[in-house]
Amino acid sequence: MSSLFKNNILLLILLVLGILLSLSLGSVSIPLKVIIKSLLGFSSENSTWEYIIINYRLPKAITALLIGSGLAISGLLMQTLFRNPLAGPYVLGLSSGASLGVALLIMGGSLFYGILGEFIFSKWAIILAASGGSLLVMLAVLSTAQKIKDTMALLIIGLMVASLTSAVVSVLAYFSSSEYLQQYIFWSFGSLGNLSWLEVGILFIGWLVGLGFAVFSLKNLNALLLGENYAKSMGVALKRNRILIIVATSILAGSATAFAGPIAFVGLAVPHLVRQLIPTNNHRILLPSIVLGGAILMLLCDVIAQLPGSESTLPINAVTSIFGAPIVIWLLLRKRKLNF
Repeated sequence: MSSLFKNNILLLILLVLGILLSLSLGSVSIPLKVIIKSLLGFSSENSTWEYIIINYRLPKAITALLIGSGLAISGLLMQTLFRNPLAGPYVLGLSSGASLGVALLIMGGSLFYGILGEFIFSKWAIILAASGGSLLVMLAVLSTAQKIKDTMALLIIGLMVASLTSAVVSVLAYFSSSEYLQQYIFWSFGSLGNLSWLEVGILFIGWLVGLGFAVFSLKNLNALLLGENYAKSMGVALKRNRILIIVATSILAGSATAFAGPIAFVGLAVPHLVRQLIPTNNHRILLPSIVLGGAILMLLCDVIAQLPGSESTLPINAVTSIFGAPIVIWLLLRKRKLNF
């Protein structure tokens, strides 16, 4: 137990370092003492640095923390529910639903540009469209979950929903003008920046609600690892528990996609990375570690995406896969075993 405690302390230290790096590095490098003074509420000798920290980099760091941990929790829930190490937070089609909502707004809404005006390109319109698309998919999945008993059938239905929505997006892209298609592609790259404190607050509320549902399902998750028949013999209400897990995943992954766009890799990989460090299947121990691990990985990818010292920024969706996937491959080859 002491080694698990030490590993969590290590993750907590890495999280603090990740936050400080995220606040310090970027197109403008800011000294650590200025960051600490600004966070403690003391005025800085450079008001520009203070403005950058409080109004741009701190909201972005908190966004990375919430989205990284939310996607990591969603990945853990899906991998346990389906007992499949390849399951991720978007396996139920939530990301595809959000993408369809945004595609309908940008590329389909271009037909009504004269009426809607600049609202099509506003940040809130895109957030609402992505949230609406994810919500519709969630309702469809929940309706299906109440009618079928086979969990794997639910997984297949989720994949089919994702294929269907992707096909509709492709049709919209085919008939869309280059201007609107480019706008949609930029959204699909993902972004952690440009969120106001109000938007970060709304994202935090969604994260908190999703985390609450996940915590309520912890006890039953351990039983599910041994199979649905065993879980049922232990008194687990399978249908109710399945709906609880789906709602938690939908809120966490759906809110992340709505505010930051689709972000790959994190939800799939973090549970496996954390299990390499903390080899246990007890979800009560895993959950806090996975929250920390998801936040650390997203902060690290955000620092890399900023290209410190340069004004350019790489798409966060690409960075999470390009720099994260080789790490997972190396760890699995080194361990020669997938802990699940």
